[in-house]
Amino acid sequence: MNSRSAAILLTGTMLLAVAMLSAGCGGSQVSSAAGGGHHGPAVVVRVRDVSRYGKVLMDSSGYALYIFQPDDQKHVTCTGLCAATWPPLKVKPGASIVAGPGVRQSLLGSDPDPAGGRVVTYGGWPLYAYDGDVSMGQVTGQGVDLNGGEWFLMRPSGKPLIFNPIA
Repeated sequence: MNSRSAAILLTGTMLLAVAMLSAGCGGSQVSSAAGGGHHGPAVVVRVRDVSRYGKVLMDSSGYALYIFQPDDQKHVTCTGLCAATWPPLKVKPGASIVAGPGVRQSLLGSDPDPAGGRVVTYGGWPLYAYDGDVSMGQVTGQGVDLNGGEWFLMRPSGKPLIFNPIA
């Protein structure tokens, strides 16, 4: 094999290795622990202090988590178009649900999602994000009456924040 052939073979091998790593076929992957559409070994629920509302639950990406009153602390009722606006915090098969600082592990659980998979619960309430919250820490879904019921932030105590603050 001449040096030109060796260089072509080496270049091809390097390109194949890069393509495999990009596709996740080799090496280790760093996974996000967030729920929703992210892959990862755990869904982490955190607490954040939000002005006007105090301490509320957030997903690992810093987005507020809400409850839907019609769920009545029992099971997921927000499906279809509702779930497109209020995406449930999902846990993938085999993944764990982890309490961040200030979150009670004993209140975390999951409930079957009628659309498939499981939704993270807190104190029995299924948890959802809101597509109207477009940046981390933003809270625009509190007290919204949409999709057949009202939406409220969840507190670390396991009690929904069922009120609207005075503006």
